[in-house]
Amino acid sequence: MNDDVYTHGHHDSVLRSHRWRTAENSAAYLLGHLRPGLDLLDVGCGPGTITVDLAARVAPGRVVGLDPAADVIAQAAANAPSTNVEFCTGNVYALDFGDESFDVVHAHQVLQHLTDPVAALREMCRVLRAGGTLAVRDSDYRQFAWAPADPRLDRWMELYQRVTRHNGAEPDAGRYLLAWVRGAGFDDVRVSTSTWTFADDESRAWWGSLWADRATQSSFATQAVEYGFATIDELTQISEGFHDWSTNANGYFCIPHGEILATRR
Repeated sequence: MNDDVYTHGHHDSVLRSHRWRTAENSAAYLLGHLRPGLDLLDVGCGPGTITVDLAARVAPGRVVGLDPAADVIAQAAANAPSTNVEFCTGNVYALDFGDESFDVVHAHQVLQHLTDPVAALREMCRVLRAGGTLAVRDSDYRQFAWAPADPRLDRWMELYQRVTRHNGAEPDAGRYLLAWVRGAGFDDVRVSTSTWTFADDESRAWWGSLWADRATQSSFATQAVEYGFATIDELTQISEGFHDWSTNANGYFCIPHGEILATRR
């Protein structure tokens, strides 16, 4: 079992972001490949908002949301409709399901936090049925773009890269998905990209407040200090940078993602 460290952690500032995610804003590339009756595994499901959306599209197919964090799984289960979806804890490197158990395996923003993404993808392949679909989507941090320029946000990016790489993970995962999926044995692969953009008053306020809190209160902040990469005062300045960005009428933030749809032969 790999001893991976989750850079973000599960502070409410992180979970607020996760609860915002839906199938429409985070898995649109997959939706046209779903139909009623498919069995689907959602790996790294977090609070389960995407999972529940996907479950509605494949009902009455069985849907399982899996995450290593028991407290987050408890939240997901408490908020889920009692239909065709269930939630459980588990390890992506050793999925507790038999071979060829699912028609679809979905993982959103998961591979960027793993020390061995190819091994995880091989395990996802194992539980896929022949002809089944793998769907993975990850952001590419180094391609994040924002305006206006702010050295405090530049420093945030530098710190995030250092902390994540210290944890043995790849923050720019989106650009490497194709290589990782092929390395896991898939050869029928389709690549796409999409973005989240925050540039209106409401979305700027939401995204800016999330990272203003994360910069000082999340596991990212704790790790940055523990690893000797930043001081609390510096993290406070970064937090203020996000706040100032969020209140700027010309503020813009774009997050690109790589996406892969692959078929198991």
